[in-house]
Amino acid sequence: MRKRYTIELTDETKQVVVCPPALLKEHSIKRIAFGTKTVSANFSPQTTKQNRIGISKEIQKALNFPDFLISLHTFIENETLYIGPLIGIFTAGFTPFPQRPIGERSVFFSKLLSVNKTVGALPFVFGEQHINWEQATITGYFYHENEWKTIDVPFPNVIYDRLPNRKSERNIKLIQVKERLQTEYLIPWYNPGFFNKLDIYERLQQEASVTRYLPETHPFTSFSTIEKMLSKYGHVYLKPKNGSLGLGIHQIIYDKLEDAYFCRYQDDTGVNRLRKFLSLEKLFSTVFAKKNLANILVQQGIHLLRQEQRFIDFRIHTNKDEFGAWHVTALAAKVAGSGSVTTHKRSGGETKTLKEVFLVEETEFFKKKLSEAALVLSEAIENHMEGIIAEIGFDLGIDKNGDIWLFEANSKPGRSIFSHPDLKKFDFLTRKLSIAFAVFLTEQSILYPEEIFK
Repeated sequence: MRKRYTIELTDETKQVVVCPPALLKEHSIKRIAFGTKTVSANFSPQTTKQNRIGISKEIQKALNFPDFLISLHTFIENETLYIGPLIGIFTAGFTPFPQRPIGERSVFFSKLLSVNKTVGALPFVFGEQHINWEQATITGYFYHENEWKTIDVPFPNVIYDRLPNRKSERNIKLIQVKERLQTEYLIPWYNPGFFNKLDIYERLQQEASVTRYLPETHPFTSFSTIEKMLSKYGHVYLKPKNGSLGLGIHQIIYDKLEDAYFCRYQDDTGVNRLRKFLSLEKLFSTVFAKKNLANILVQQGIHLLRQEQRFIDFRIHTNKDEFGAWHVTALAAKVAGSGSVTTHKRSGGETKTLKEVFLVEETEFFKKKLSEAALVLSEAIENHMEGIIAEIGFDLGIDKNGDIWLFEANSKPGRSIFSHPDLKKFDFLTRKLSIAFAVFLTEQSILYPEEIFK
């Protein structure tokens, strides 16, 4: 059973660990572990401080334990006392500047690491260049007492994947690091990989509980596919399979009265455009002349709820907690910019709370409906995708009949909605749970490794 204790350094010079007597009464303990390092030690009862575990300087040095006071979880298995978890947050894009070691993302990471006291964990940020394979240590970036510090620590209990983009994810060097840490050192790795829209759609089609949320979606193969869907739905969306931030999304509308096609999109200069064509062929030869059509999917158009003629979609974050259970951790409405095909801020979109877009009696109804959909979808994605998934950002829509539709699932959701003053509390909750899940994963890997590495 996990418990939290404050870990402090003692003046002892020998390999001694001082523990609360109850801990030593219940268990036979001969070793102490931090991250992936384990050392033998002598354990003696703590006479005064029941909520503390003291480690000698010799133990601290052998474990590469940081020299500051911190409250951590403990797990006991096979006569070993595990203190932690030590969480490695793997990313790329480091700079030589001590105050901003991860460039403009340093602020986000400093906030992420600052949940350590609330969660009872020790997270740090690192890249492939910070690994010492011979010593099995990492020079990690910690955020302690409002400043960045580098400390050499053992390989962590678990790794949280925060690679910034698909390009870094495809980097051979980083792929090799990930494989080596997982296969040679059996370190669980959570939230791996960016999702592919078509892949997600096809996998979710296998899950009866969520098919009602899925708009009809096909890879682009011919104009006839688009024509069929236009006659069925009136408008369709063309999206890149691996797109993000709303880039490259086009809406095609067929107007029966004019017998014409309209294409709404954002051009390369960031201007929202609406153009008219007399044929699909002409539309494609003009708008998609330089685009790789093999990378595009066609999705059913949906008549969404609107506010002042601007359509609305919804961003819902879900996270797993320290017991491995899914929760909705953030929920916001996003209102499209005037003439925009997406609700993204750079296209004039605005973030709003549900109370700002719904009547009082509607707010709770749609909050419940969106939350239920997000939780069912989270479990379905977890069941049908490889790897350990603990965090998802959903873009959901509500049509004029009140039905919910899934537009996109993001394994590394953006955080722009948290700039809204009434959504800042959710910012903390999403950060807290993304680290708290590591407590659960560490416990599972110690007590039930066969479940994690099956």
